[in-house]
Amino acid sequence: MTRRLFGSLLGLVFLVNFGRTAFAPLLPELQASFGVGPAAVGLVASLVWLGTGAVRFPVGYLLTRTPRRGVVVLAGLLLGVAAGFTAASPSIGALQLGSLLVGLASGAYFAAAVPLISDLFPEGVGRAIGIHGTAAQLAAVVAPTAVVVVLGVATWRAVFWLLATGCILVTGVLVVTTRDDAVSGDSADRSFRAALANWRVMGVGILMIATAGFVWQGLFNFYVVYLTTARGLDAGTASTLLTLIFAAGVPAFWLGGRLADRLPSVPYIVGLLVCFTAGVFALTVTRGLVGLVAVSLLVGYVIHSLFPALDVYVLGALPADTRGSTYAVFSGLSLLVEATGSGVVGLLVEAGYPFDVVFRAFAAGMVVVVAVLVSLWLAGRLPEPQ
Repeated sequence: MTRRLFGSLLGLVFLVNFGRTAFAPLLPELQASFGVGPAAVGLVASLVWLGTGAVRFPVGYLLTRTPRRGVVVLAGLLLGVAAGFTAASPSIGALQLGSLLVGLASGAYFAAAVPLISDLFPEGVGRAIGIHGTAAQLAAVVAPTAVVVVLGVATWRAVFWLLATGCILVTGVLVVTTRDDAVSGDSADRSFRAALANWRVMGVGILMIATAGFVWQGLFNFYVVYLTTARGLDAGTASTLLTLIFAAGVPAFWLGGRLADRLPSVPYIVGLLVCFTAGVFALTVTRGLVGLVAVSLLVGYVIHSLFPALDVYVLGALPADTRGSTYAVFSGLSLLVEATGSGVVGLLVEAGYPFDVVFRAFAAGMVVVVAVLVSLWLAGRLPEPQ
């Protein structure tokens, strides 16, 4: 039962992340199809991630009333409907609504699925979350190529019709898999108020991941622009380096989840934060192509290793009866902080600050965060996994 359910989750998370990442490579096609400017299609991409973060709070409350497995099924059905709505969009406004619905469905899925996985595999949470993250990361790597292939034989609408079909089929398998038997450890959280009482765990988790995620969002969203303007690379080479960053996430999730099970949580996370900070700073002083390739792989591997490590730490530090709802609130707050990273970079660069200065300032901020975490840990003030 557990293996069949987990297999269904791997298929669904691939489709969920594909839905979130398919919009970016489609933006030029969508702009031409609807005859609108870059701002209108840029909003399409932004609404996906806005929905992903905003839905976590109501889902946190829903998880106190509904078993996590049920929320995952609802998220899969919603994604199928959202993808179909997006495919049939007659106007740019409808398309924007469709992208928001895709984001809402994906956010609901992750908020419920990650705690469910920790219930299914209590003795190997990191390994299971790492495999789950690998499936999601594969979708991010595959999406641009898949979109190009589909556009070679059909219109952009076919991408979302295929996504809708896949979601309905995989969600149907998920329902059949769990129809006759209850999933061990899967239950509704007991109290949303009790979930909010876990503020120390949420605060430390946000300090760890939201600050790094803030820098990460600002970095990868402007990576191609940064490399073409500050390093003089051509657009094709810069895009390839961006692809390398995401490709490095595939082994990072796979191996990082296993290491999160075996290594002490806080030292491991601090080590990853130090490596990420060093990678961001190294990027600002590296000039040659070989060096840029090495730094890109380092940054991509480390930041994607951090995600399963943080999930294992936060889930392990939370009581079982409020784990799902607290995780939903924590991840929602984190995403809201992280999402501002690219906007801050854009404002600073537009104000006249060079990319290198901005990213060095971000690296300096991360040094402060690491110092605070180390001080709290040495003083015994950080929550420990149970």
